[in-house]
Amino acid sequence: MTTATATPERKAQLETPTAQIWRRFRASSPGKVGGIIVLMFIVLALLAPILKPYDAFKDRSYRDRLTPPSTSHIFGTDNLGRDVATRVLHGSRISLQVGLISVSLAAVVGTLLGLIAGFFRGRVDAGIDWGTNILLAFPGTLLAIAIVAVRGPGLTNTMLAISVTQIPVYVRIARSMVYSLREQDFIHAAEALGASSWRQMLVHVLPNGLSPLIVQSTLTIGTATLEAAALGFLGLGAQPPQPEWGTMIADAFQIGVATTAPWTMIFPGLAILLTVLGFNLLGDGLRDALDPKSQRAAK
Repeated sequence: MTTATATPERKAQLETPTAQIWRRFRASSPGKVGGIIVLMFIVLALLAPILKPYDAFKDRSYRDRLTPPSTSHIFGTDNLGRDVATRVLHGSRISLQVGLISVSLAAVVGTLLGLIAGFFRGRVDAGIDWGTNILLAFPGTLLAIAIVAVRGPGLTNTMLAISVTQIPVYVRIARSMVYSLREQDFIHAAEALGASSWRQMLVHVLPNGLSPLIVQSTLTIGTATLEAAALGFLGLGAQPPQPEWGTMIADAFQIGVATTAPWTMIFPGLAILLTVLGFNLLGDGLRDALDPKSQRAAK
């Protein structure tokens, strides 16, 4: 007895949902490039204390001030003789910390508010929508500056400010997700079986609408990294001697060595660029993988 060879379409139908997502992600070139960049920064951030231990108060050499890139200092040194490569390496820990914590907080609060607004509607929906519109009326960076200016500079307030600016995005996504899923048959079946509104939201609606939230979270980490660098450049983010990328660029401008010692500014700037680029590309790849209707995923 012979067995007919399965066609590619048939093989795709036999795959598990997880295998299908992984196959579509591997077919996305932007996703693979972004994943490699993000993975590289995560590994460097985790291994930074092992690869190159750093103490901002001790690791300086005034005899090596503003030394250009060389074999001993591959990214050169700054105005205090600190190794720029070491500070960029440890700065990745701060940037990823800000991105992950602020985005996680914004995603949890925004998604919960969006689910409540979409499910209960009426005055609750109107009130949440009204607050969301107010936050969206302000440019994100300016709103973050205002929050940090009121609460005071520092890394914790930076993460809080970035979270507040991103909450409206998740409210809108979760709210629209509820509107599109609430009238589905499985929701009506859960309601007929006596499931409470909270159970319907958290057990039935949320798991079926995670795809856009995951993609948005990936993209938002890049935005959060950029906003953290902007706040650090203005002196409102991580405070010296913490090796934060935006603060490093600000130091180069404040002491007037941006042109005479450009490496003090170029390498932190490249780190910001690559981090934002990596998360944006990874977000594109996840969108292709999680949305089977995507035109690029179908190719």
